Amino acid sequence: MVRKIQLPLQTFSLVAGFMVWVILSSLMPFMKEELQLSAGQIAWITAIPVLLGSLLRIPIGYYTNRFGARLLFTVSFLLLLVPVYYISEARSAADLMIGGFFLGIGGAIFSVGVTSLPKYYPKEKHGFVNGIYGVGNAGTALSTFFAPIVAKQIGWSGTVKLYLGLLVLFALLNFVWGDRKETRVKTPVMEQIKGVYRNEKLWFLSLFYFITFGSFVAFTVYLPNFLVSSFGLDKIDAGMRTAGFIALATIARPLGGWLGDRFNALKVLMVVFAGLSLFGVVLSFSPSLQLYSIGCLAIAVCAGIGNGTIFKMVPYYFSKQAGIVNGIVSAMGGLGGFFPPLILSLLFSLTGHYAIGFMALSEVALASLILVFWMYYQEKMQLAKTIVDNTGEAIVITDTKGIIRDVNPAFSAVTGYERHEVVGKNPKLLKSGMQEPGFYQQMWQQIAATGFWQGEIWNRRKSGEVYRQWLTISSIRDEAGDVQYYAGMFTELTPQQLQPGNPAVPASS
Repeated sequence: MVRKIQLPLQTFSLVAGFMVWVILSSLMPFMKEELQLSAGQIAWITAIPVLLGSLLRIPIGYYTNRFGARLLFTVSFLLLLVPVYYISEARSAADLMIGGFFLGIGGAIFSVGVTSLPKYYPKEKHGFVNGIYGVGNAGTALSTFFAPIVAKQIGWSGTVKLYLGLLVLFALLNFVWGDRKETRVKTPVMEQIKGVYRNEKLWFLSLFYFITFGSFVAFTVYLPNFLVSSFGLDKIDAGMRTAGFIALATIARPLGGWLGDRFNALKVLMVVFAGLSLFGVVLSFSPSLQLYSIGCLAIAVCAGIGNGTIFKMVPYYFSKQAGIVNGIVSAMGGLGGFFPPLILSLLFSLTGHYAIGFMALSEVALASLILVFWMYYQEKMQLAKTIVDNTGEAIVITDTKGIIRDVNPAFSAVTGYERHEVVGKNPKLLKSGMQEPGFYQQMWQQIAATGFWQGEIWNRRKSGEVYRQWLTISSIRDEAGDVQYYAGMFTELTPQQLQPGNPAVPASS
């Protein structure tokens, strides 16, 4: 029973954590008026919670593996009581920055669920499960939508105090219903880091999440105040529109996880980054409110799908170090939400518009699209190599000039030659001298005519021993139909495999 409720319990815990995480940006239009905050102060105040919320994700992911989600959620909610109360009594920009820094704990707990929940489900469901957990992003929408409405009635300070009750409630729920028997992983943190930091996939996934989740956080933080100042919208109207952005991105997240489970995750990311590239350009032209809204909603869908898909890929590539990798990847995503508001504010002060910032989003997304294409084709090549290396038959690949380009382990087992001894050399080193010259001439004539030859041949091992093998040679052509390589596949023939009276034909043919 306890194991079955972990997905809903942890998802709603993330909702609560994210509600607290975005208190400042949700109520910024009210705080701005009362405390007389400048544009630069607003940018820092709304960005600072993202900083700790990003950096803490690495240790929190690791300690979730060590101590379990129950302890991490409970302690996190209790710690958040202090900064939330401090912010409710804030009287200056400095107070908001100090309190906001520690609000980052609310965003950092994202690492708890993505590390804990996959332990309860098979691999083929990890994408969808992490996508469901990611619906906890809805906490940002709830705060953005409801906090301004409540603040209009009781003031922003009283609204912030209401979050104290929410934190106590979820600390109790996790303490009582959290899984005390969750599987623990006690590998030392440095050992886990050493096992992953040289893996290029870690840094590619970190970059991808930096863009997708960073876009989500940046727009969540920056939209309420931007819509009020740039389009003259009412504070509640701006909050509702931002909540719509968040809701759409949140709904798209489990869809992204499901798509990652069902299809090749890299293909899904190709569509995501193509969309971010396109709509980043649209927003850079400072369109009307209607076109701006369409662009933002399209980015919400792309970001949400991308977020869900990426966390399908983490346990797929790093099943043994999921805790630390989840922490690093999600931390990079959080940092992706820290810098854009500051950069946008700086660019606006220098140029009077945000076009360069949106164009930068488009260009970085385009660079990521290129990397995804590269990963996709590298993965296909790696799959082909894995198949060749694990094939029982010996395989030798030559180019059109007859130079050996690669062999598999079975080749070495049969011939006695290691890979480094034959790559770059001509297959003639295997000749036994038992075939007439006309034999090879007829062989290559047939290959040129049909692209294929099969038959028995005598060859020589490195030791000098002559042996019989059944050889198949196939032409490998490119998309234009031109021969690029020749692949030879052979197996050694024993006397038992030869038909009596016809030693040139194997019994299995």
